[in-house]
Amino acid sequence: MTGRVSPRYHEIAGDLRDQITAGHVQPGERLPSELALAGRYEVSTVTLRHALALLQGEGLLVKVHGKGNFVRRPLRKITYVGGWGTMDLSTAAGPSFRVTVRSASVQASAYLADLLRVPPGSPLAEFFCLGLEGEVPRGLARIYLPRDLAQAEVFDDDSDRREAIARFAVLGPSPAVVRETVSVRLPTADEAAALRIGSQAAVLAVTRLATDPAGRVLEAALLAFPGDRVEAVFTVHHMAEERKTGG
Repeated sequence: MTGRVSPRYHEIAGDLRDQITAGHVQPGERLPSELALAGRYEVSTVTLRHALALLQGEGLLVKVHGKGNFVRRPLRKITYVGGWGTMDLSTAAGPSFRVTVRSASVQASAYLADLLRVPPGSPLAEFFCLGLEGEVPRGLARIYLPRDLAQAEVFDDDSDRREAIARFAVLGPSPAVVRETVSVRLPTADEAAALRIGSQAAVLAVTRLATDPAGRVLEAALLAFPGDRVEAVFTVHHMAEERKTGG
């Protein structure tokens, strides 16, 4: 029996991988354009992009829209602290880490209405937060509050609010309970585009609900982190019940 010949793009990916691991192409360095690489290897740009996609999936390359393919710098993982909902910025990259924010008023979809326990179409305040280290996305948060709870101060640009947004923390009134559901899954198309990852790259997804003492949902947050760039830490506090002893 004859062995199966690997597709050409596997050979190209192997050659580029060898160059990266040998240090011939340094972290942060941009590869030649896709057209130039396709010419070098005498293949179509479609075949070349298949090879680059393999290396992107392995975490060796990152593609920056409009700029090209770069050898990925070693990434330090950030820590998401569960139980309250906070990203520990001390684990990020310091001054080069930033969060971009877009806010808007939206109507509750069926999914959001179910999460927030409001009628479909109810007005909500939406915060779309993207954490970046340099040009590399580190995490995505979509935070929703019932519009009547999102008073004007929620949209104010004060330092406390900026810090809460930068930490992907609870934005609304102080909750009595925070419940988080964590899963590992493939990204949605929107998440893959925002995080600049392949459609087959795993994400750590957190759905966070904050409720008041009466059980009203104050806030719903949908967080997604590339699986190779985050770790989640949850601490359980056991409350010992005092027992009276009989005399």
